[in-house]
Amino acid sequence: FAGALEVAKAAPAGSNILCMLPDTGERYLSTPLFEEISVEMTPEEIEISRSTPGYRFDQKATAQATASKAPTLAIDEATAAFVSEAIQNTEQPVAFFALEWCEFCWAVRKLFAKLDIPYQAYDLDSVSYQEDDRGGKIRAVLLNMLDTPTIPQIFVGGIHVGGATDVFNAYKDGRLSALLQDAGISPSQPEDGFVPESLLPGWLHKR
Repeated sequence: FAGALEVAKAAPAGSNILCMLPDTGERYLSTPLFEEISVEMTPEEIEISRSTPGYRFDQKATAQATASKAPTLAIDEATAAFVSEAIQNTEQPVAFFALEWCEFCWAVRKLFAKLDIPYQAYDLDSVSYQEDDRGGKIRAVLLNMLDTPTIPQIFVGGIHVGGATDVFNAYKDGRLSALLQDAGISPSQPEDGFVPESLLPGWLHKR
């Protein structure tokens, strides 16, 4: 960011300057950059993580935080009809609302590829969904329908399965296979000992 500011000082008026700020450093943990940083969170870091009740990673949002969340976005009727049709599409019974850059979405894609499960992906951040904020409108419909803002969201045969970990759990307890069979899809069988969580990005694996 500091470098981008220096470039901006000498750039012609009206220039567009791209500055990329990575959100995590998990790919650099083997470098000296993280040598003095503990693997475990410090008390100060834990306190910071608890400072936003509506976005706690270790527990569900409190009633107060839930009550104070932003009001539901206005729902576009044409978009709502599109989402309903996508979910109920018998020719493509696996509807996968995803983001191109999302690592959890890619973990689900890897699972579907491993099990030879055909699906229809709706990548809401892709170019084809940018015009008129179509991707944002679809997310508003999903939020209104499911009361959760997270992506991915997966439906099988019109039934909501959930996000990435929900799909993994449904695979492990047999519910995913049953839903697929009901929708006319026969998934293949992976090798013995396969654990779907192994498809998650490395920074989520237990150390």
